[in-house]
Amino acid sequence: MRTYSGFLIAAAVVALATPALAEFSKVEDQGEFVKLVQGKELKRPFVKLEVEPNGEITGYGAAWPVTGEWTWSDGYFCRDLYWDGDPLGYNCQEVQAAGDRIRFTSDKGTGDSAEFRLR
Repeated sequence: MRTYSGFLIAAAVVALATPALAEFSKVEDQGEFVKLVQGKELKRPFVKLEVEPNGEITGYGAAWPVTGEWTWSDGYFCRDLYWDGDPLGYNCQEVQAAGDRIRFTSDKGTGDSAEFRLR
């Protein structure tokens, strides 16, 4: 019984010492989105992007330049990207945020997701 009690106490201590991760919530409008990304870099391994309020996207994916444009349409971030000049296509994405993290989910929230740190 001592081992089981010790495990429970250790688990409780770890739970109390670990900060709770903020839950993602949907970004509902363009103004809220711009406040999140303005003056920040969106970073993940091998990717660094800037999404400007004027609709411009710039940065790097791996070692190649990323360029593009974005608009906000019906509650979605719609972008047209190029990676080293090759088109990645137009896609409208659901945006969610939590603390210093932002998540984009393709196909209006039904497709693949990519999560970035806002720095």
